[in-house]
Amino acid sequence: MSDVPRLRTERLLLREHRPDDLDPYAALWGDADVVRYIGGKPLERQDCWQRILRFRGMWSALGFGFWIIEDSASGKLIGECGVMDAKRAIAPSLDGTLEAGWALLPSTHGRGLAHEAMKAVLAWTDAEFPALPQSCIIAEGNAASMRLAGHLGFQESGRGDHHGAQLVHYRRTARQSAQAAAGSSAD
Repeated sequence: MSDVPRLRTERLLLREHRPDDLDPYAALWGDADVVRYIGGKPLERQDCWQRILRFRGMWSALGFGFWIIEDSASGKLIGECGVMDAKRAIAPSLDGTLEAGWALLPSTHGRGLAHEAMKAVLAWTDAEFPALPQSCIIAEGNAASMRLAGHLGFQESGRGDHHGAQLVHYRRTARQSAQAAAGSSAD
């Protein structure tokens, strides 16, 4: 039995990570276009297995985490998204926030699916953790994710370096997100 809530949108199912996700999950994180702005190096299969286990454990320990994004029509894994507390040694600090993140297969880009998924995640987060602001970090040059962050109500809050990557830091509050969701459209 899973302690991860299922979220449904018009086209997507957001669900728990499962052991049988390993092959499609490894394909996602092994794609050079997916990791271009997220570490820059494709993940090995064992790293993907550890991420699956880590995200399942995060839900059990903290009551939040990441979801698998599944296409409702096909049932295929197309990405992941959610919020986490990664305890990153990063400046500016992300402490006291829920760090949002998303990654989808390149074949799904340009259809508003990341926006649709993250809107559901942030609505859930706002309802479950209304006092906690959210943050996200995006590599400089990742214009699509920067636009998406803006559509979701995130505002730039700083810049910094993490493991040699120049990152833009964003923050949002539940109130900001409700206003943004009401007034923005999908990418």
